[in-house]
Amino acid sequence: MKVAIIDYGSGNLRSAAKAFERAARDAGLGADVLVTEDPEAVRDADRIVLPGVGAFGDCAAGLRAIPGMEETLNETVREKARPFLGICVGMQLMAARGLEHGTHQGLGWLEGDVVKIEPADPSLKIPHMGWNELEIVNGHPLLGGISATHAYFVHSYAFAVADPAALVAYVDYAGPVTAMVAKENMAGTQFHPEKSQELGLALIGNFLTWRP
Repeated sequence: MKVAIIDYGSGNLRSAAKAFERAARDAGLGADVLVTEDPEAVRDADRIVLPGVGAFGDCAAGLRAIPGMEETLNETVREKARPFLGICVGMQLMAARGLEHGTHQGLGWLEGDVVKIEPADPSLKIPHMGWNELEIVNGHPLLGGISATHAYFVHSYAFAVADPAALVAYVDYAGPVTAMVAKENMAGTQFHPEKSQELGLALIGNFLTWRP
């Protein structure tokens, strides 16, 4: 199995790669985990992971700065239906638009905008950072068999998903904040699985065996 973790200048991806390698070992799977900026390697992969840290617009621009990468993602994920996981801003890029420091076009795979978190309790700090308990609203195979419910977040903007069926889970931060989305062969987590210990490794393991 070939797993492509896309490198488009969004930060150090080694921790994500190590988490995928460990989850594969724990599940007894033979997985070749590759951090790559090569569209051909992504096209050849069995599973595709899009991480991301920083501002939505910067990440969108970084992704589009790699010749052929957006086209390859649309081909492999939307047309060929390869399993896809977006992480943090990588999940947000699935949206139609990001409204962070202006309006920026996302991949448009899910309807909705990425908007600033505005908790009803003004004493709560932004960025939303730390451990929170997931509230699951639509079950999903990536959460199958997982008893742990706490995940690690660090973000100031959140995906306001237009289709309620695409919302898998949220967290309560003086109001609901999208934590996980999914549609067909695509899934995304606002939290960082590679930093979410038991829940994160189990979710990655489920992704490596997921057959949407």
